[in-house]
Amino acid sequence: METTASIKERLQQAETLEPWMEDLKDDSRKSVQQALASWQRRYDKKLILLRRLEEKQAFDRQFKEQNHSLVCGIDEAGRGPLAGPVVTAAVILPEDCSAFIGLDDSKVISKVKRNELAQLIKEQAISWSVHIQPPEAIDRLNIYQATKQSMEAAANSLATAPDVVLADAMKLTVAIPSEAIIKGDAKSLCIAAASILAKTGRDDLMDEYAQLYPQYGFSKHAGYGTKEHLTALDTHGPCPIHRKTFEPVKSMVR
Repeated sequence: METTASIKERLQQAETLEPWMEDLKDDSRKSVQQALASWQRRYDKKLILLRRLEEKQAFDRQFKEQNHSLVCGIDEAGRGPLAGPVVTAAVILPEDCSAFIGLDDSKVISKVKRNELAQLIKEQAISWSVHIQPPEAIDRLNIYQATKQSMEAAANSLATAPDVVLADAMKLTVAIPSEAIIKGDAKSLCIAAASILAKTGRDDLMDEYAQLYPQYGFSKHAGYGTKEHLTALDTHGPCPIHRKTFEPVKSMVR
């Protein structure tokens, strides 16, 4: 009789249902049944993620005029914080996106998974770019215009020109056809990829700012108006990366 350890190892390596697994259902050992049930849960989760991946790819494909057309996704991170830049990213994914199972809106993915996906996107994307819009530009232009210009800059910085641009909830002024997609990071695979690069890029920047201005705790809240951040603002006043047109910073710098 095959040992439980051997069965667990075979299950660990299995990527899909295989005929020998049917025999395990008749195995009287509780440890075998637990191992099989655990594998089945992982497999079912993988199927769900695969279906979501295919749905997002299908959404993007509807914007292609031809099979070889390139679709670019654009998203931002950091419109709401009291401090730090807005970071936008543009991504053109390859036709084969099988490696991107689990790719979704950055807000619903753990930090560890976001970082893993960011590296994978940079390695496998046809082209990608990231643009950083500093607080000074946000104060000068207003947050909407600053974000719009940053998205347009990210699109124009791609090494490979796309045939169509899909931006998350923003109508862009670019030389190629573009679409504003409401909740695009949940619908579109390429926008989800852009959201990952924007989020991880901004988080890295805010970690750097946390070293420069340790009194604000930027690595914990990324500049958002948390209780901790507001308390630090009351104690220390604003620093150079705070947005002077955002309350309560605005009232502090009058």
